[in-house]
Amino acid sequence: MENNIFELQYALDTFYFLVCGALVMWMAAGFAMLEAGLVRSKNTTEILTKNIALYAVACTMYMICGYMIMYDGGTFLSGIMGDGVAGAEEPATYAPSADFFFQVVFVATAMSIVSGAVAERMKLWAFLLFAVVMTGFIYPMEGSWTWGGASVFGMYTLGDLGFSDFAGSGIVHMAGASAALAGVILLGARKGKYDSEGKVVAMPGANLPLATLGTFILWLGWFGFNGGSVLATASVESANSVAVVFMNTNAAAAGGLIAALILARIMFGKADITMALNGALAGLVAITAEPSTPSPLMATIFGGLGGILVVFSIITLDKLKIDDPVGAISVHGVVGLLGLLLVPITNDGSSFSGQLIGAATIFIWVFVASFITWMIIKMIMGIRVSDEDEYDGVDLSECGMEAYPEFVTK
Repeated sequence: MENNIFELQYALDTFYFLVCGALVMWMAAGFAMLEAGLVRSKNTTEILTKNIALYAVACTMYMICGYMIMYDGGTFLSGIMGDGVAGAEEPATYAPSADFFFQVVFVATAMSIVSGAVAERMKLWAFLLFAVVMTGFIYPMEGSWTWGGASVFGMYTLGDLGFSDFAGSGIVHMAGASAALAGVILLGARKGKYDSEGKVVAMPGANLPLATLGTFILWLGWFGFNGGSVLATASVESANSVAVVFMNTNAAAAGGLIAALILARIMFGKADITMALNGALAGLVAITAEPSTPSPLMATIFGGLGGILVVFSIITLDKLKIDDPVGAISVHGVVGLLGLLLVPITNDGSSFSGQLIGAATIFIWVFVASFITWMIIKMIMGIRVSDEDEYDGVDLSECGMEAYPEFVTK
């Protein structure tokens, strides 16, 4: 009887893990639609190509070496040779393959953040080459210090210092934004983004319905992102925890959108849909570090703080001439840091000092490693398209086809 109960729990937890992983995989579609909607029409095909290609690269590199680096358990190459599923120490209540699948879609999410920030002027193959390094080495290294429990360069463990990140506000989102920031600094702004006096020139996206659809897809996928991080659902305790996480994730997204929309109305006199969309995503990022301990009202407030912060961050980065077409650095980086700093308010197992040290460790490692990688790629093959190709749109120069050819006049 006891064995039957264990088998049922094993099956349910494994199935739940896989479904949540599939939801997170669906976030790749959300990023693709969001970014395709927020770039200009002449750059749509290329941004779609980047998003689907980076997902494939992430899955392959994490299989070859990323999972081994992050959890020190071998690679899936041993599984190909007939030794079964390789990976970290076998979990007690779910299949190791499910753990790998759930982890690999998180890697792809981190890389997806980069694609929007460098949109409209980066070479496709330079981006994909960076994706190889980011998903195969840079992300797994910082993941080993956080979720993997390894010491940072043999000096200290972040967990012992009071660092906690339930589902990845810092480990996934701030890491992706840090890599994006390094690339944007080396890449420079889009041509015409800032006039001769340094004022910001608006470059509106081509398809706001697509951007809105992408946000809804991300909102849905986030239930898998945060809910799956409970790691189980086949007991009363874990099922209750999953329900709380789903409830708080949804509340934070709503709070972020409302706060950003109201602030945009106050500041700009209009209801800015792009700020509203980023506000919802900011709310989701803010709650990701700890969705299991706040009350629903507190989660809504945390999301609202993220929604307010992201509006100010987008405006500030534009003033600093850091050109981010989709606001990814603000949504995932600045608000990711906020999410980490909010954890100790409701989680006694963390500390503000531990959160700051963890955030600094993640940012410094990912930013420096990414900057060096981008620099090497720039020296080898260049990272930016020519002025002519940028003017004509990278769809033609990088992909040889346009997303909306019927609307182009020759």
